[in-house]
Amino acid sequence: MANNQPIYLTADGLRKIKEELDYLTTTRRREVAQMIAEAKAEGDISENAGYDEAKTAQGFLEGRIRELETLLKNAKVITDNSAAANEVSLGRTVVVRESGTDYEESYTIVGPPEADPANGRISNESPMGKALLGKRVGSAAVVVSPGGEITFEIVRVK
Repeated sequence: MANNQPIYLTADGLRKIKEELDYLTTTRRREVAQMIAEAKAEGDISENAGYDEAKTAQGFLEGRIRELETLLKNAKVITDNSAAANEVSLGRTVVVRESGTDYEESYTIVGPPEADPANGRISNESPMGKALLGKRVGSAAVVVSPGGEITFEIVRVK
């Protein structure tokens, strides 16, 4: 995330990131500061495992805060969908069927921070997301996987 590329988020994803950032910068920062203060109060910090643990927690916390701030700085909310109603685009849900099967799967195309493949939310930057974007109902999308190419038919776009 070092560059200034847009990071696509749904309105709900943006809200969740703001909530997490608020929690980390207020509540969690205070908790970690309290852990450090308590560890320092125990005396010599050079061999104090509690102090080391608290400082490590502080490092992870500050890293996550910077990551969330960068996300928010570069966030582009997926809003109106100017793509055709039957075209796969960011924020839309697509129902696909693997060639040669009757089994249908549903995926919502989201930006990388919101991707959760186990729950049907795939990144627009993933192989599957890239293959589906721009396709229309009735067309085929070829996904390159470690096991070879897989062809999916676009059944519905919501």
